[in-house]
Amino acid sequence: MNNKKRIVIGVIISLLIIIAGSSLGSSGISLGDTVLIIAHKVFHIPLAPDIDPKNVSIVWLLRLPRVLLAFLVGGSLAMSGAVCQSILRNPLASPYILGVSSGASLGAGIIIISGITLPFLSAFSLPLTGFAFGLVTVFLVAAFSSRIDRSMSNNTIILCGMVFSLFLGALLTTLSAVFSDDLRRIALWQMGSFAMRGWTYIGLLLPFFAIGTAGIFCFTKEMDILSFGDDQAKSSGVETGALRKKLLALCAVLTGAAVALCGVIGFVDLIAPHAARRICGSRHRHLIPMSFILGGSLMVLTDLVARTVISPSELPVGAITALIGAPFFAWVYFRRQRRGSHA
Repeated sequence: MNNKKRIVIGVIISLLIIIAGSSLGSSGISLGDTVLIIAHKVFHIPLAPDIDPKNVSIVWLLRLPRVLLAFLVGGSLAMSGAVCQSILRNPLASPYILGVSSGASLGAGIIIISGITLPFLSAFSLPLTGFAFGLVTVFLVAAFSSRIDRSMSNNTIILCGMVFSLFLGALLTTLSAVFSDDLRRIALWQMGSFAMRGWTYIGLLLPFFAIGTAGIFCFTKEMDILSFGDDQAKSSGVETGALRKKLLALCAVLTGAAVALCGVIGFVDLIAPHAARRICGSRHRHLIPMSFILGGSLMVLTDLVARTVISPSELPVGAITALIGAPFFAWVYFRRQRRGSHA
């Protein structure tokens, strides 16, 4: 089976997962009714008379936008993770190493503590500020790395990203300790959630998603070449330093928007690219879309578990992904160590 067929099968499975995620919940709605409700809203197909109008509102206004947002966020994180692992040639690399989550968390913490709102966009002051801080952090990491090492080697970027992440995390911890009354709100935001996020949030995410995704697909051939090493890439005419800056900026667009809208949700950007490589190999024209499909599907399933396991209460989706991702991280690390010892 070729990779195009695998991607088509992945799309079909992800659509089924989206429908299942829109159907399951505290109010049981059949899969058939869910499909009919979505078809009615999208294609204006008449509804069956036995479908409760309340179920229409639940599916269209609550569950479907939440599921689609989770899918887009998971897919964005997974694509960013695939790019970071490729350009840094490190299977444990992720956008969070670059300080995106720490920067976004600091920006969100400042908004929560100060209560400042943006003119005309007060409802989105928190996500927009978080995104801006995350993006600025990545630019600072890239600028600092290029000043230390003009070629922007992998180790330099990783170390600079870790230093900035620790520094910004320490600033946020200090603010939380000083303004302890807001500690709970900051902690809840950092745990990640898709609750009460409707169609407006999807509209806010889509421009960033479109820019980041289109930009990454423009550089799939260059990433294939870069995966063979800097020397090979330079001999092929690829400006490795400039390429890394562009790709890191695109990762910041995707990850910064996702983190700012829904909080810190880790490990999806680590798990999905590894699974995608096992399914379709390392060519980025196939790896990127497969990572998006797997990351989005994983996030929808994780969110479904988070909102149903102790229904009507919810667990933070970031906690569920950490429970899955931490053992996976350990498995990848020790597997890599064993391979190195046998080499």
